Amino acid sequence: MDHEDQDALLQVAIAQARTGLSEGGVPIGSVLARGREIVGQGRNRRVQNGDPIAHGEMDCLRAAGRQRSYEGMTLYTTLSPCMMCAGTIVQFGIRHVVIGENETFGGNEDFLREHGVQVDVLDSAA
Repeated sequence: MDHEDQDALLQVAIAQARTGLSEGGVPIGSVLARGREIVGQGRNRRVQNGDPIAHGEMDCLRAAGRQRSYEGMTLYTTLSPCMMCAGTIVQFGIRHVVIGENETFGGNEDFLREHGVQVDVLDSAA
């Protein structure tokens, strides 16, 4: 997939983050895609739902529903995944993660890479 496609899918995750912020929540969004096809999208809903596990990536995976396989899918997230989300990525066998930026929160890219996940950090300014 080319950089333009990655940017377009990251923009969907950014829109989710903005929606979360407008709801009074933490502005983190995520998209699960198979190629250009969006399988699920979500946002951090910890504040809105009073749910400590409702991170952006977890909400996205819930929205995607149960998948027979995550082979060939990419998870796009506006911010570097925390350990809980990184562990779920590894457990589900998602092999590619695109991160909008990792300066605000330095997550677990090394953990992901150590478990065979390709990690791309786009350093998005949006």
